[in-house]
Amino acid sequence: MIRWPLLCALLLGLVGCDDMAEQPRAAAQEASTFFPDGKVNQVPPAGTVARGDLAWEAVLAERPALTVALMQHGRERFEIYCTPCHGVAGDGNGTVVNRGFPRPPDFAEPRLVAAPDRHFMDVIAHGYGQMYSYAARVLPADRWAIVGYIRALQFSRRAEVGGLPEIDRDTLERLP
Repeated sequence: MIRWPLLCALLLGLVGCDDMAEQPRAAAQEASTFFPDGKVNQVPPAGTVARGDLAWEAVLAERPALTVALMQHGRERFEIYCTPCHGVAGDGNGTVVNRGFPRPPDFAEPRLVAAPDRHFMDVIAHGYGQMYSYAARVLPADRWAIVGYIRALQFSRRAEVGGLPEIDRDTLERLP
């Protein structure tokens, strides 16, 4: 019997403790007298990892196996994000070039064929030259798929017709 009144008193006491709502606060970019450097925004402590970053880094660390599904997904993502500038064939003749934007490099250039996969991952994440970062638009797993598809485009541009299976050669010969 004594427990109910005690519990009710405790709950009523907690409801009355609303000190958190009445704390002084400062807006971002405002001056502060609390911190020694006088800034509200503080640099995170060394070793701080943003929530979810470890999972993203784990996906970026290891290249997945090149499967048909990965290549199809890479083609889909490439067509969404990359073809406006790089073109369908990866030759740098995208639609934006016709509208006055700088022409990106051809993926078949020897320096890009020789570039490691990490180069393309870094360009997607951080941008390069006139290209801005796509880190916020392209998920890490999708970046690997795009890199795989870029490698397929590079290979297809150097492939010998005589090395293709007969059915593929016949299909090519029927093209206009």
